[in-house]
Amino acid sequence: MSMINRRFFLGSSLALSGTLAMPAVLRAQSGPIRLGTLTPLTGSGGAYGPVMASVVKRAAEEINKAGGVNGRELLILSEDDQTNPEAGLRAARKLIDVDKVAAIIGTWASSVTTAVAPVAWESGTFLTTVSGADSITLLPHRGFLVRTQPNTTLQGRKFGEFALESGAKNVTFLSPQTPFTDSQYAEITKVVTAAGGKTTKLVYDDKKTTLRTEVDSVLRGKPDAIIMGGYATDTAILVRDLYRASYRGKLIGFGYAVNKQLVEALPPDVSEGILTLSPSAAAGSNGYAHVARLAGMETPDTYSCQVYDQISLVAMALGLGRGDTGTVIRDNIRKVSQGGGERVDTAVDGLKLIAAGRKVDYDGASGPCDFTETGDVTDAKFRYEQVRGGKITLIKIA
Repeated sequence: MSMINRRFFLGSSLALSGTLAMPAVLRAQSGPIRLGTLTPLTGSGGAYGPVMASVVKRAAEEINKAGGVNGRELLILSEDDQTNPEAGLRAARKLIDVDKVAAIIGTWASSVTTAVAPVAWESGTFLTTVSGADSITLLPHRGFLVRTQPNTTLQGRKFGEFALESGAKNVTFLSPQTPFTDSQYAEITKVVTAAGGKTTKLVYDDKKTTLRTEVDSVLRGKPDAIIMGGYATDTAILVRDLYRASYRGKLIGFGYAVNKQLVEALPPDVSEGILTLSPSAAAGSNGYAHVARLAGMETPDTYSCQVYDQISLVAMALGLGRGDTGTVIRDNIRKVSQGGGERVDTAVDGLKLIAAGRKVDYDGASGPCDFTETGDVTDAKFRYEQVRGGKITLIKIA
């Protein structure tokens, strides 16, 4: 071997050994940071998932145009959970095992989140969700999960108070079996019985094409208010059968079920007067106006606002932690959401301050994003609406 070749070989070997000796995390920190969205592009949540995924991608584009996260672009990979736990789990495994994402953003149905959460925390992938079932944050997720949606204990209390406010004393809860059915009913019952009222519950099969038998059974108890706990498809069937059975008491449903699509699909006299309740976005805030522009709509729904906040928090946590893993997000997300620093409502502004060595405190399109130790959001406002003349009309935000 010539002296030149020997020197080249030795130099190359030392360079290669030095590269191999570098920690894997340092070698991996180049190229785009990969993040996933897992939203219901089809199925019962199909009215929300496409806009949610689009908002995340457009928010990431804004961050990238402003220089990315520590100079690295965000790459968003989107999957459809089909509002189905099995499909959601398959999609999550692809995002984790094949796409190698640091975080999964936006799971919607509680059943999907319950299925996906274990594979996320076991792989060290951070999960942000808009699901409300109490059981989700009770899972042993080791801090790899936060949700911006108020839990069902809080939602159940609001439903009970709303029923009482509407003048009801005899309240029936009609719902398919979901991860939040029991906790929701328990909280409704606590509120209503404390005021001297009574409650009953009936769980139905949401795959049925008619619920007339269940409706007839419930109406024998003469409820003056029925709280509907299903999704849009089965709620439409339930509302139609209640109308045919001549029920004229109060109907109260989730805002995500009694939505624009449902109201447009039913005759105006069938949907007239239905009351709805849903967590409220921070209407009137700069963050809310920003999401409206990204989504191309005047009044974006709360889920689109929540996922905007989620991608913003994830990006800032990665920026502060100067990494690209779920662990970095876990260790820094509360430092940017409730760190007592300067108030910001976009990731672009937050990342600039972080790069300058300053603390940030993010309040976004869905409101304050302060989390408990288990990952629950600490506070939220609610939006109360009613179907009037074929349109969903705001009653109040409180």
